[in-house]
Amino acid sequence: MGKSGIQVEVVIEIPCGSFLKRGSTGKLDFISPLPCPFNYGSIPAYIGLDGDLLDAVVLGPRLQLGSKTSVYVWGAIGLYDRGLYDDKLICSQFPITLKQQRLLLLFFRFYAKAKCLLNLFRGRRGRHGCAGWGSAEVALSKATPRKAMDWHGPTIPF
Repeated sequence: MGKSGIQVEVVIEIPCGSFLKRGSTGKLDFISPLPCPFNYGSIPAYIGLDGDLLDAVVLGPRLQLGSKTSVYVWGAIGLYDRGLYDDKLICSQFPITLKQQRLLLLFFRFYAKAKCLLNLFRGRRGRHGCAGWGSAEVALSKATPRKAMDWHGPTIPF
């Protein structure tokens, strides 16, 4: 897996180890029974296919809530949530190892199953699942640059 050369700025919404799941607007979505195993946030420059800011996982040391970091994108993991496709860009200062890639895929497969159960409980239907590993370039090409779109928050509720 070579360096993509794509550098992005990520705003951290969920610091590594946090139990609080916040959305791109800062609103608390839910309290997780398990801590987040990595820093999770969004890339304010892009809107994902789900109508929300493009999601990003940032590997490395714990970052503070609301902090901004400039990192490289090494790939993406595709997820289906309530029938909507959503890429999660995988970011780090250093290349992603094969072991990290496998662990990320394992986590997001589990996450998709948990989201399915949560959405069934909430009465929200649609396909759920992990579509697997993909390229950063393809994920970014599917997103809409924010300057090309007037964005005021996600169009569907969490």
